Amino acid sequence: MTTMELLGRAREAKAPMALADTERKNAALLAMAEELEAGAGEILAANREDLEAAEGIISPVMMDRLRLTEERIGGMAEGVRQVAALPDPVGRELKTVRRPNGLEIRKISVPMGVIAIIYESRPNVTSDAAALALKAGSACVLRCGKEAHRSAAAIVAALSRGLERAGLPAQALQLVEDTSRRSAQELMGARGLVDLLIPRGGAGLIRSCVENATVPCIETGTGICHVYVDRSADQEMALRIIENAKTSRPSVCNAEEVCLVHREIAGEFLPKLRRVLVEDRQAAGRQPVELRLDERAAGIIDGTPASAADFDTEFLDYILAVAVVDSLEAAVDHIARHSTSHSDGIVTADSQAADRFAALVDSAAVYVNASTRFTDGGEFGLGCEMGISTQKLHARGPMGLEELTSYKYVVRGGGQIR
Repeated sequence: MTTMELLGRAREAKAPMALADTERKNAALLAMAEELEAGAGEILAANREDLEAAEGIISPVMMDRLRLTEERIGGMAEGVRQVAALPDPVGRELKTVRRPNGLEIRKISVPMGVIAIIYESRPNVTSDAAALALKAGSACVLRCGKEAHRSAAAIVAALSRGLERAGLPAQALQLVEDTSRRSAQELMGARGLVDLLIPRGGAGLIRSCVENATVPCIETGTGICHVYVDRSADQEMALRIIENAKTSRPSVCNAEEVCLVHREIAGEFLPKLRRVLVEDRQAAGRQPVELRLDERAAGIIDGTPASAADFDTEFLDYILAVAVVDSLEAAVDHIARHSTSHSDGIVTADSQAADRFAALVDSAAVYVNASTRFTDGGEFGLGCEMGISTQKLHARGPMGLEELTSYKYVVRGGGQIR
């Protein structure tokens, strides 16, 4: 089936999804979670084929993103159940105004309609995106990267069985069969068929959507995430935060890519940083982090000399760019020039410095004494997430159910004319 035919089928499901009540949508989500677990064998078999095809083509950390396990499928099912447990975002009365002329003007949340998501090699996005879009009363069209297509197809088959069990239209969930650039371009230009386009992936994909889409598009962020270690920082806390932010899962967008250190503590702190990220990890048989050092940091510890591009790169790997800065203001300026406005943090014991950093750093999530790895819909109490928006219009930060609805005004009168 062509991409345009799939979009047409999704459009047919727009009305029944908008009319589905909370009970019916929740029943569908719970059935979808059950079908995911029941279909784990088929999903894992499809995933093995994807992994075999990608072997030697994509990096080890990207292979980890692609890989599914029984535990990860269980986590996907639990994420769908969490969405079912969340309040229904559709039909909420956001505001009511009664005018002197007797008109009652109600602002009400409504579904987007047809939400299309373009994503790359993370199969779990398939269930997350579907659950959120369907709970928000919209049809969902998924277009994944070729590396994950077999896995995504098996996941969509399981989710569709759950939809049908609950009496909702199976065409409300569609997976684009074409994984070439052409299908992505078709989604970007499908005015009248796509009500919202969300790209989830690398900088090239997001830039292409933002620059070329003629349908409404939310810019989700690549994550050049910074941690600034202030001169008053608890250094042991800073080391724990940086180790977590960099190494717990380096292939995700909320992983730290740049470490900035105040010059007054750099001579003491940077050797500790190298010990934790390089020496201790080597001794424990874990992959060490490659430190790419600016000139000042390289004068203190050993590492790889950083190029100018390293501070503008989302590595998604065991690589960390490190720079020494003269002040909090210099750190803020560096972040303003190099950050992607995703997640940036400070480690400090100075409350005034924390407040100043939080006020000046213009990112979707700003952290004080915590890892950037918390920028996640589940960690923010949103259930699953559709992505991390780094723009300022409509949605910003982790996008949950509320961000997947729009609103309209319903005006009731008794014959008033103007």
